[in-house]
Amino acid sequence: MPLRAHSLKINPMNKLKHGLLCLLTASTYNAGAEDLLTIYRQALEADPQLRSARLQAEIGSAQKGQALGQMLPQINGTANWSKNEQKIFAQGGAINNSYPGTRYFLSLNQTLVDFAKFWDWRRASKVEDQYAAEAIEAQNELMYKVVERYFDWLQANDELNFTRSEKQSTKKQLEQVRKQYAKQMLKITDVYALEARLDQLAAEEIMAESELVKAEESLRELTGVRPDQPYGLQDDVEFKKIEGDLKDWIAMAQSQNPAMMAKTIAIEAAENNVAVQKSKYMPVVDLQLNYFDTDTGFQSTQTPQIQTQVAAININVPIFSGGTTTHQLFEAQHRLEQSKNDNEATLRALVKETSDAFLSSNASVRHIKAAQKALESSVKSRESMERGLFYGVVTVSDLIQAQQSEYMSKRDLSIARYTYIKNRIRFLRSIGSVNENNIFEINEWLDVTEQEVNAQPMSTVALPHANGEKLNATQPSRHDAPPQEMAQIPQDEQQMEWDDETMEKVLREIKNSRNMQGTE
Repeated sequence: MPLRAHSLKINPMNKLKHGLLCLLTASTYNAGAEDLLTIYRQALEADPQLRSARLQAEIGSAQKGQALGQMLPQINGTANWSKNEQKIFAQGGAINNSYPGTRYFLSLNQTLVDFAKFWDWRRASKVEDQYAAEAIEAQNELMYKVVERYFDWLQANDELNFTRSEKQSTKKQLEQVRKQYAKQMLKITDVYALEARLDQLAAEEIMAESELVKAEESLRELTGVRPDQPYGLQDDVEFKKIEGDLKDWIAMAQSQNPAMMAKTIAIEAAENNVAVQKSKYMPVVDLQLNYFDTDTGFQSTQTPQIQTQVAAININVPIFSGGTTTHQLFEAQHRLEQSKNDNEATLRALVKETSDAFLSSNASVRHIKAAQKALESSVKSRESMERGLFYGVVTVSDLIQAQQSEYMSKRDLSIARYTYIKNRIRFLRSIGSVNENNIFEINEWLDVTEQEVNAQPMSTVALPHANGEKLNATQPSRHDAPPQEMAQIPQDEQQMEWDDETMEKVLREIKNSRNMQGTE
């Protein structure tokens, strides 16, 4: 998987919107296919945590607008129309007077000097950037979750298919062993051994079904819908090591990881908040322009039409607020220290995550190669045990053990391949380079022509030999054949070539091994 390192812009919100727009306007896809891209697009629309992060970014933008508005002119107007009844009592009697009244008032207030408002606007700007970075991190986390849970689902599906395949093969073996026992060619202990293994596989099948359901529920948590059937990995996927020095990757993670950026910006916002609280000790200067137009006076008494225009500069000097301003400053300083501690904790976690993902990804490459060789060896061992059982030099228990080893090797290889992909996407997320192109790339690795693992007793993976040829593991297993028929399998079969010299050598080694065990 090629690394696509990119730096985050000053305004991460634009990058987030651009990335989402590119993804949603991508080429059409098969809506009925349960591939990685389908799951991701469903999660983009349905994941509540991502929606919450987007809304938080919008809240930050609104808060910045509020802070900016406090520094702009504040204009207010008031209009009043009234009908007034006035009774004046004098010595000659009461005088009644009825008249209409009007009042118009228009005011403009403009802050000239208010450092608290300025620093609050700076704080709100940083908070907006912080929330935008957190929104990008939420989308990156969603990508990682989708990949992780998709391949957990695929792994659980493979585990169930492997168990059922081994169970099917064991059933056939049990039928043949029972026939041989009826002819007194095998012991009853061989029948019991296969029956015990079959019961064990039945229990493992139940657990595998449960794990598959749990994996499906984990995906439904992201998408809101239950998945249908996963697509497996192609056999020819190339798993590459991550090149470069770990220190360089850690430096890249520190500079462009969105979560790290959010914590760094949070410190700047906290510093601006401290400046806000300190500014509350300073005078505030406002410009005030007022216009009055009225024909009523005090207590709505009738007056001539009066127009008044006022221009004033107000200076407000804080003297004592009961200690409120001081304690607000203390709170802001403590929050600043808290932000620095959170930043340090995030940095340490990021270094650990980057290192672990880097080392685990490269270790997975070696693990895959070792698992491929182990599977080849276990296939040879199982086939030799099948032939040894026919010649009477091994027991059914030996064959069961060899078969278990073969299926264990298949599981190990399957898990190693999925672990590599999960570690690789985790590494890209930690250095801040994961994007939807990685989802497209991994989706291309899926085999859309096969919706489930082959139900044959053998695995469907094709493994390369050391000489470059591929071992075709989709052929029916030899342990499906009854023991008396195994010697009739063509010796020129592509899966394994057995000449007389090799056969005698294998049987001789099996006999020697059993003699040594008996001596011990």
